[in-house]
Amino acid sequence: MDRYPGGIRRRTILAVAGALLSGCRSPQASTQPSIEFIRVPQADEGGREKHDIIQGRVSGARPGQQIVVYSRSGVWWVQPLVDHPFTKLEGSIFSNATHLGTEYAALLVEPGYRPADTVKELPARGGGVAAVASVKGSNSPPSKSISFAGYEWRVRDAPSNRGGRNDYDPGNAWTDAGAAMHLRIAKVSGKWTCAEVSLTRSLGYGTYSFAVRDTSHLEPAAAFAMFTYDYAGADENHHEVGMEISRWGDPASKNAQYVIQPYYVPTNVVRFDAPAGPLTHSFRWEPGRVSFKTTRGSKVISERVFTSGIPSHGIESPRMCLYIFRKAPIPLENGAEVVIDKFEYLP
Repeated sequence: MDRYPGGIRRRTILAVAGALLSGCRSPQASTQPSIEFIRVPQADEGGREKHDIIQGRVSGARPGQQIVVYSRSGVWWVQPLVDHPFTKLEGSIFSNATHLGTEYAALLVEPGYRPADTVKELPARGGGVAAVASVKGSNSPPSKSISFAGYEWRVRDAPSNRGGRNDYDPGNAWTDAGAAMHLRIAKVSGKWTCAEVSLTRSLGYGTYSFAVRDTSHLEPAAAFAMFTYDYAGADENHHEVGMEISRWGDPASKNAQYVIQPYYVPTNVVRFDAPAGPLTHSFRWEPGRVSFKTTRGSKVISERVFTSGIPSHGIESPRMCLYIFRKAPIPLENGAEVVIDKFEYLP
């Protein structure tokens, strides 16, 4: 016979009540969002000349919330630009360009929040700010960079989805004794790795010119791109404008194209044949207009002017990328190498 039925019953009722109260409190506590940084740019006194990529992860964000990034250079400056102050969340991850500073901050903000261009102190949680986090600039050496054509170029070391999932090895980019830039696709531990370099500053409207040695040897699955890319671009195409050398897996296809992204809009792409030998590929980017041209000396090989879908100047940087088109029916067999003798920018 149970000698303590009343005591057991009272303890059971109290335990259930406690669990219910705890259950009522726990969602409230768990809805407090938080921010952590997963890539922090180097510490620098700051300015408009150089920028890098900042990345982070948000826990507990709600639909419609966005990130506002600040960089500290004396005061806190909104990033990457005053007229582009918001960074979208891709799932729980955010990523954007930022001008360098001594410290970096991220705010998770509600829809309709209007960030100040500069602040002396970061805002506290509340009043449209759901979470705040800050971090000192990294003292670790920055990503590998290469001096080429009078500019500093950052060498990619992270994977990307350009052409499909591709890995990148900093050892695949270098300059030789003649100051030419080399990019290659090579195997590392049995896996193909690609190469990409990006300028550490934004140049804006003007003429971008790339003098490139013979690319006719590239296999159909290889692709070489010369383009601009803006992490702060408001759309999924990141204001990309450029020239690409590739047959996109089809040996019978023309091997070059001018493109204003998105490429799937028929009027945004012009295909042409780039002959063997050295060529200079260039484009003149102006408000509402991009003029492409490919030449050998004074001879024009191909040219085209685009006047629709032209992106506006933001915080884009010119880039060069040698990568694998993963959807090619015939996989890459022998790797690849491209040599760029000269890059020139004219306002």
